[in-house]
Amino acid sequence: MAALLQKSGHTVRGSDGPLYPPMSTLLEEVGIEPYVGFDIANLASGTVPDLVIVGNAVPRSNPEAQEAERLGLPLMSMPQALGHFFLSARRPLVVSGTHGKTTTTAMAAWVYTSCGADPGFLVGGRPKGLDSSFSLGAGERFIIEGDEYNAAYFDRGPKFLHYRPQTLILTSAEYDHADLYPTPQSLLDAFAALIALLPADGFLAACGDWPAVREMAAEAPCEVVLYGLDESCTLRPVDGIESGPWGSRFRIDDAQAGLVEITLPTWGEHNVANALAVWAAARNDGLAAGSIAEALGGFGGVGRRLDELGSPRGIAVVDDFAHHPTAVGKTLQALRMRYPGRRLAVCYEPRSLTAGRNFLYQAYREAFAEADRVYLAPIYHRGRLSSEEILDVESLRAELGGLGVPTVLCASYDDLYDRVVSEARQGDVLVTMSSGSFDGMAKRLLDGLAGGPTEGQLEG
Repeated sequence: MAALLQKSGHTVRGSDGPLYPPMSTLLEEVGIEPYVGFDIANLASGTVPDLVIVGNAVPRSNPEAQEAERLGLPLMSMPQALGHFFLSARRPLVVSGTHGKTTTTAMAAWVYTSCGADPGFLVGGRPKGLDSSFSLGAGERFIIEGDEYNAAYFDRGPKFLHYRPQTLILTSAEYDHADLYPTPQSLLDAFAALIALLPADGFLAACGDWPAVREMAAEAPCEVVLYGLDESCTLRPVDGIESGPWGSRFRIDDAQAGLVEITLPTWGEHNVANALAVWAAARNDGLAAGSIAEALGGFGGVGRRLDELGSPRGIAVVDDFAHHPTAVGKTLQALRMRYPGRRLAVCYEPRSLTAGRNFLYQAYREAFAEADRVYLAPIYHRGRLSSEEILDVESLRAELGGLGVPTVLCASYDDLYDRVVSEARQGDVLVTMSSGSFDGMAKRLLDGLAGGPTEGQLEG
């Protein structure tokens, strides 16, 4: 958001906590150097701002927010500002859902850009192949990731309600963000409210693999295409999906173009579904079938999504953003396709306020059963969860061990690092999973393993 405003000719300054890549490097590249920490002096450094945009991690007690209110400065949430500055005169393509938003948004931005549509876009990650995660563009489309989390302390509704969708992709609907949505139905109600914003001449591409999505899509006020792998979907692969070292291959039966083969350089059924969603939106916008297929074949993925950072000593180090058990399971299935026959070790940090809750216990048990070894970092928000709420990691460790998946409960980041480096062996695939920085664990493991093994480790 800050980068888009800077590129639009506004002067941008601001404050935040310590930042880490890719966001810290993105700001550096556009010439924005944020203040680290919050102080009312930051507001007074230079001219008085015309507008203060408040992120959703900023509480009402924040000193700069309080000072801005005292001075009577105009305040907006980030999604309000996006709607005001960038979406009001465009045709927004909003990508929403519990899972897959960032990858699908990046894929759509890549396809529309590759097909010459020159879209504006804002992706909540670092797309590979594109110059950056944002672009003003000159085309009629603006592609944006529609987050269901709240907008700001003064705007507790979901961000995506500010995004004015003309086309909506709904990838999934599963309970998450328990700190904001008290019940599963309350989250579904938010998605239903988003669908209701679509105009009569709009378009909804909804993943029919999710019963809740099918049910909500039936109430859409516009044209709907159900995509996915389920038989209820009108847009699905013909004759299944083929996987290999090159990725995933499937065919689509297009009403105008006939059978179209797509080779996607990523793995996993969830990524095939993401590609189907983008296909549906792009074809609805009149982009040529052959051009879309060619663009999908060149999609390089997104940083921290099945992102192999290197392979020191024959040990692949992969970084991934998975933080919900469903995403963990789908990521591990995709890694099995990408690295067949190799030992798969998972380093997982329960980072969000939802990830550390015990109602996900059974889902974690099923997801981690796909691994060969699991290293669990301490629950990040353990001090904010009651004994009834917090994930029972001791029982999870015992159950996974009984399933033949050795699970290590690590006392700290350093403990996890030491254990993984000492126990890794040639041919392993190590995947780090967290929705936060994870203390830079993926890079730490990459560097530590590059230091060279002992003979015993190689023999393993």
